[in-house]
Amino acid sequence: MRPDRFAEPIRRAMRRAMPRPRAFAWPNALTLVLTLQACSSTPPPPDWRLSAHGSLERAVAAYLAGDTRVAEVEFTRSRAEVARTGRPDWVARNELVRCAAERASLVAGPCTGFEALRLDAAPAERAYAAYLDGSPDAAQAALLPPAQQPLARPGATPAGDLAAMQAAADPLARLVAAAASLRAGRADAAVVSLAIDTASGQGWRRPLLAWLGLARERAERAGDAAEAQRLARRIALVLQGPGTPAP
Repeated sequence: MRPDRFAEPIRRAMRRAMPRPRAFAWPNALTLVLTLQACSSTPPPPDWRLSAHGSLERAVAAYLAGDTRVAEVEFTRSRAEVARTGRPDWVARNELVRCAAERASLVAGPCTGFEALRLDAAPAERAYAAYLDGSPDAAQAALLPPAQQPLARPGATPAGDLAAMQAAADPLARLVAAAASLRAGRADAAVVSLAIDTASGQGWRRPLLAWLGLARERAERAGDAAEAQRLARRIALVLQGPGTPAP
């Protein structure tokens, strides 16, 4: 598995034809793990892979939109399809996609689905899990692609984190980078603001509410009542839509 394959944007990977025989690769940190480029000379992909890909794509979209019920159904279906192969390393990658969507939405706690499979995960996958938690060591940082390494190296700064986010073409990868910065204790107001703008631009209610809530808490702690009230109004506006995302 080549770490630099993480660098390809998730949206492009989602739309690709289904895989050649190498099976799972890790283009972007958030790329659906079942998608690889195909060529006309390869045989059609197996049914499990097509089904798992579709379910995982729908699960991520539903989760970010705040539809917990649909997301849970589709995540479960995707995992079940991949589990048919008896490959815990592939299932582990599936779980990391789920965990990445949760981290982008500021969900705390361990990535339990991945942790149960950690022993059978490859070093690059364990490095990415540490990246999601904001705690990779120097050796793990070296396994990440260049786009993620600035956020994972010792001595990383808020300015460097912001630059890495700005360089990320994919909005979901940008949110995960912001979450990694936050979990590492570096995310400043500029990082939080870019995360808000990113979620807002995509209409992703779940992460938008999470990042707006964080910004409001910071404004309240800083004694900026006007900013806290402005953010509260934005939160109320988002909540006017159908369905309230579960925390």
